[in-house]
Amino acid sequence: MGVIDADTHVDETEATWEFMDANDAAFKPQPAAPRVLDPSRPPTRYWMIDGHRQPRLHRDDQRTHTTVDTRELLDPMARVRHMDELGTEVQVIYPTTFLVGVTDSSAVEVAIKRSYNRWLADRCEQTGGRLRWVCLPPFHDIPKAIEELRFAKAHGACGILKKGDREAGHWVNEEYFFPIYEECERLDMPVCFHIGSGTPDFSSGIEFASKRFLSQSLPPIHAFNSLVTFGIPTRFPSVRWGFIETGASWVPHMVYQALRRLRRLRHEEGARVYTYEKPSDVVRLNKFYITCQVDEDLPYILQYTGEESLMAGSDYTHADASQEFGFVRILQERADRGEIPHSAVRRITEDNPRAFYGL
Repeated sequence: MGVIDADTHVDETEATWEFMDANDAAFKPQPAAPRVLDPSRPPTRYWMIDGHRQPRLHRDDQRTHTTVDTRELLDPMARVRHMDELGTEVQVIYPTTFLVGVTDSSAVEVAIKRSYNRWLADRCEQTGGRLRWVCLPPFHDIPKAIEELRFAKAHGACGILKKGDREAGHWVNEEYFFPIYEECERLDMPVCFHIGSGTPDFSSGIEFASKRFLSQSLPPIHAFNSLVTFGIPTRFPSVRWGFIETGASWVPHMVYQALRRLRRLRHEEGARVYTYEKPSDVVRLNKFYITCQVDEDLPYILQYTGEESLMAGSDYTHADASQEFGFVRILQERADRGEIPHSAVRRITEDNPRAFYGL
């Protein structure tokens, strides 16, 4: 048993697209000319995908605590050696470019996500299970998406990436996605709502920054609300649902809102929902797992999640506010001060992510 880092990332590189079929060569993302958005920082690089620019950020080794070999998986075993230094047994890898929708074209989405999945499977396979990954289904084509789920399950993936807002023209609760949820149930693969958006956004950098919270941070919380309101977990009772890189301070508010709404509007909405006897039942019965920031008000949050639902991640390769390389140490220090139970530390850092990802 060891630490499971529930939220890490990889930076896509030219090798990511080497697994594309020859017939799809026209869809291959191409490097675009960098642009200077902030004179104090390196120019922003871009991918050109389906005629639109998508950011491909420069990474600073010191700020990210990584190297190009580890963050682009040019040397997967170098990343494993770094994990050994960090005391991490397993990292679960999410994408970077694909945290947002990049195209409305079904053909383009199938081609590039298929290549990403095969590239990451190839890189992670070299690590003997130390690096695990989350599959990118091309949701514009449900049969192709199911094919990708089956490939991913057979090649080391431990979840699928889903967006909490409108994706492929449909919302989380719509029957359009039911075949995906059914396949996840059959394959024992969790559905992972990471921050980001399923709707492509081709606005300027300035406009994107202005609406970042609305478009990127809120979708997983919206998914939480939709799943509870429309009783989706009751239809797929074996599926585990994760809310990744959102923090957990919002959970008490959303639980309160859900319980109040269900008491008042259950019959009008006609939702198939569980019977909740106490607030923590909303998270527990629906098989919800949430990554927390380790400096949040965990004693309060634990009243709404219980110890069995929280996880933690380092946000490896990224250097934003979610980065937490010392999450195990900080949790242990809080337990030693009596702020949280010692049992919660192991559950957050080992038992819960192991259960959620089926490791």
